[in-house]
Amino acid sequence: MFQRSYETVFILTPVLSDVQMKDTVDKFVNLLKEEGADVINVENWGLKKMAYPIEKKTTGFYVLVEFKADPTIIRKFELEFRRDEKVMRFLTTVLDKHAIVYAERRRKGEFNKKAEAKEEQA
Repeated sequence: MFQRSYETVFILTPVLSDVQMKDTVDKFVNLLKEEGADVINVENWGLKKMAYPIEKKTTGFYVLVEFKADPTIIRKFELEFRRDEKVMRFLTTVLDKHAIVYAERRRKGEFNKKAEAKEEQA
């Protein structure tokens, strides 16, 4: 079974409670696991202001999921995004070797300038 590295960012509607938002994220992560994908990282970026309104909403819960999966399950995964009315937008990309290295460095916090600035002040 051939597996590729993917990254999906999706935006959930801001009218959800924290519990509903976490349940929705867990639903998509569990769907990946059921299909045999290896979920590498799930990041909740929280409620953020969007550049332009989507469905008359100016904010949304942003979530990033990094995973390795067989390319055939992506269509089913994205179909579930389209069916779920809580999801306003989503984007799935294939990670090349450079993006994989960058993602590992980002997970380790190498690009977190706020944390570095606090360490320097302390």
